[in-house]
Amino acid sequence: MSLSLTEDRTAFAEAIRDFVAKECGTREQRIALTDGGRSAHNEKLNRKIGELGWSAVAFPEEYGGSGGGITEACLLLEELAYGQAPVFGLGISMIVGSTIQRFGTESQRAEVIGSLARGEVSAIAMSEPGAGSDVAALRCAARRTADGYVINGQKTWISCAPYAERILLVCRTGDGGSRHEGISMLVVPAGTDGVDIRPIDTLGGREINEVFFTDATVPHDNLVGVEGQAWSQLMAGLNFERLVCAATFLGNARRAFDDTLEYVRQREQFGRPVGSFQALKHRLADLAVDIKCASLLVYDVARLADEDKDRQWPREASMAKLKATETAKKAALEGMQMMGAAGYTTEYDMERHLRQNVIATVFAGTSEVQRDIIGKTFGL
Repeated sequence: MSLSLTEDRTAFAEAIRDFVAKECGTREQRIALTDGGRSAHNEKLNRKIGELGWSAVAFPEEYGGSGGGITEACLLLEELAYGQAPVFGLGISMIVGSTIQRFGTESQRAEVIGSLARGEVSAIAMSEPGAGSDVAALRCAARRTADGYVINGQKTWISCAPYAERILLVCRTGDGGSRHEGISMLVVPAGTDGVDIRPIDTLGGREINEVFFTDATVPHDNLVGVEGQAWSQLMAGLNFERLVCAATFLGNARRAFDDTLEYVRQREQFGRPVGSFQALKHRLADLAVDIKCASLLVYDVARLADEDKDRQWPREASMAKLKATETAKKAALEGMQMMGAAGYTTEYDMERHLRQNVIATVFAGTSEVQRDIIGKTFGL
């Protein structure tokens, strides 16, 4: 984390560490909270975080938040990730809350941010079988009728949908002059008729889902922002989304590094700890530099975003997401290599780090997309 935190932020980070150590500090606790490692989200633990006033730390007090900023959100997510707290849905719920705060009505803000503050989960549905990195190619459609919006189509790779209180749906409500026009956002409450959620088995568990909409109807009041202009709304929220992702995987990278370091200090071969051999020592040195660079980048961008909340930082936010996620994947892969067969067994956490972090460079915008965005900011 940043070395220039205020006293309040330092105390906040320490409080999170104490909480995580108490709730999931042992491997046995984590196994119990994750159904033997099969689940990345524990609803009871997430609600405890809400009760402490942390879930909505970056949101206004009038909606149930704590009045902090993106820096506080990054601290929370980094420390929770480092402590391996199984609250996968928290970061995604923050992203939804940020969008609603910017573009939602007063009633939507009260509902969604209030829900976040209570430790409840929201999901967001953008990707489709034919629209992943190219979100503007989406085809899931909502037709406006006298009774509301009637939704038909399919979404895929949707996190947390089965236990979410609502899904923020990005869909097509019309045709415009370009493919970026005619896209809208709708809030789809849990239990809406015509919504079918089907889990997708992955290396990381069953947190990812397909969602099918068949004549699912939501009221007109569930429109978020301006009909047909969701593309600009999505772009406005990229600072927050990429920093949420970057802070989470920064915490994961730190934990994989520390677990590796502990192991190579204790494991002996040829009469001495394996970490004392140059081949491993240099790998750890490179990882330490990468993690420090990622940390400085994440918190510098968070500072910029807090100082000017209405400005987009496409180059900087993409840099933070790119560096943190690539570092997290590298830390897990290198950790497994340095731990040898032990890193592959379920006796240690390294195999879990690998399953979590291998997706880092794909989740929330691939590394290739981030590099393309960065290149475009230089006029390329």
